[in-house]
Amino acid sequence: MDMVQIAGDCKGDDCPKVFTTDRNSIVVQGDLVTSISSPDGEAVVEIPRAVWEEAARALGR
Repeated sequence: MDMVQIAGDCKGDDCPKVFTTDRNSIVVQGDLVTSISSPDGEAVVEIPRAVWEEAARALGR
């Protein structure tokens, strides 16, 4: 899967980011949320609202 980062301004690998993919989907990277359970193979992550808004702008929303 090819991904292009569209939001998140940190330079390292361990910070919130949003990507688009060549499969017409969105991938998010953020802190793992453990207060909510999710099905096997899925995860719940938290990203700052500002990163989400940056992603929405990048997508023209």
